[in-house]
Amino acid sequence: MTQSIVLQIGQCGNQIGCRFWDLALREYAANNKLGLFDESFNSFFRNVDAKSGREILVGSGREKISSLKARSILVDMEEGVINDILSGPLKELFDLKQLVTDVSGSGNNWATGHKEYGTKYRDNLTEVIRQAAEQCDCLQCFFLIHSMGGGTGSGLGTFVLKLLADEYPDVYRFVTALYPSHDDDVITSPYNCVLATRCLTEFADCVIPIENQALVDIVNKTAEKPSLSKKGGSITNDQGCVGTEKERSSFDSMNNIVANLLLNITSSARFEGSLNVDLNEIVMNLVPFPSLHYLVTSQTPLYTQADVNIPLRRLDQMFTDAFSPDHQLIKADPKHSMYLACALMVRGNVQISDIRRNIERLRPKLNFIHWNQEGWKTGLCSVAPVGYPHSLLTMANNTCIRLTFSEVMGRFNRLYKRKAHIHHYTATDGMELSDFTESLHSLTGVVKEYECLEKQMNVSPPVVPRLRVSSSPL
Repeated sequence: MTQSIVLQIGQCGNQIGCRFWDLALREYAANNKLGLFDESFNSFFRNVDAKSGREILVGSGREKISSLKARSILVDMEEGVINDILSGPLKELFDLKQLVTDVSGSGNNWATGHKEYGTKYRDNLTEVIRQAAEQCDCLQCFFLIHSMGGGTGSGLGTFVLKLLADEYPDVYRFVTALYPSHDDDVITSPYNCVLATRCLTEFADCVIPIENQALVDIVNKTAEKPSLSKKGGSITNDQGCVGTEKERSSFDSMNNIVANLLLNITSSARFEGSLNVDLNEIVMNLVPFPSLHYLVTSQTPLYTQADVNIPLRRLDQMFTDAFSPDHQLIKADPKHSMYLACALMVRGNVQISDIRRNIERLRPKLNFIHWNQEGWKTGLCSVAPVGYPHSLLTMANNTCIRLTFSEVMGRFNRLYKRKAHIHHYTATDGMELSDFTESLHSLTGVVKEYECLEKQMNVSPPVVPRLRVSSSPL
């Protein structure tokens, strides 16, 4: 099997990353009763001798687990969250050599994270990443987790992405990017989002945008709690922490949803299945054009802290739910837009015939572009999530993402036309006004490309004339 490295950057990235590793260990514990370090473990973990610190190679897969170390790099310019992780129950899971921290934070400023801290810690980051890469036999993918509204997540996160593109151009770069709510309490988040999205368009192979507001709505609906405040919160910015126990529980639930998304995406890389989908197949099948690599995701069941109260869904209902607006991780309804391609990642005791039957049932309700009417990619991993017989993750390249980007651009323009708060950015060495205009131009280009494709909705495929063979003698 191949290996992947997870880079969790900023407060948001580290909180989600910590939850991912916790849930991953639970899955392995449920499916590896003998405690053996096999290829499945090796994809995301190293086995280290607890006494000598020497790495124990996977070999024949019969070696006992001694001390697991996550293939993870923790980065934050504020020590609080990482210190909490290192004093928590997973403290032994992370290699202290794989940490990059500072104390002052990025102040919700993309320029500080990208231009200042990126330059300051470039050599350190390069060395830490190199060490992690050299510990892999066959490195296939980097997973980056960070927010888009804060300074460290958006700024340093995209700096690391560019660094990976320069140093490891042949290794896939998947980014899970958390976009803030429209009424987020970080006033400069529209600037940070647009500046960071330009880097995602240029340097990522695949981006999974997730809207904070979609997570809020899912948690409120699933847990049947009073409405959760949309403002602030650990899921989308790099400062502050939620106050009450109820708020902390809500944000833990939001982190839990994203962590389970990552578990489902990586399930084929971690476990066997009759129709496993490799990570490179996701890029190959779902990204028809280089800059249009933003995937809209949904999953069922919806995992939150209250998931014990979720009734089991019938298999066909699970497929129906996955295409409903309530299960989307962005605030959009893909059924009203154009599908360029769609992947169904199924886990558990499901037959391939069940997947094909549901595709045929759902196909008439979905608008696929005329040149890719058969644009379905299916995956089936035999290992179900802990506590459930089956689950479904959908990943769609759909033109509805333009609505999310257009909303971000509108918020950006309201600030930028007055040049509000610009001086905080241009005061950073290397930051120019052209960074704003070029980033806006880049995002506008992406939106226009999706709009152009959406105009082809309900357009019949062109009639290609058949070759005629002349019957007259030569």
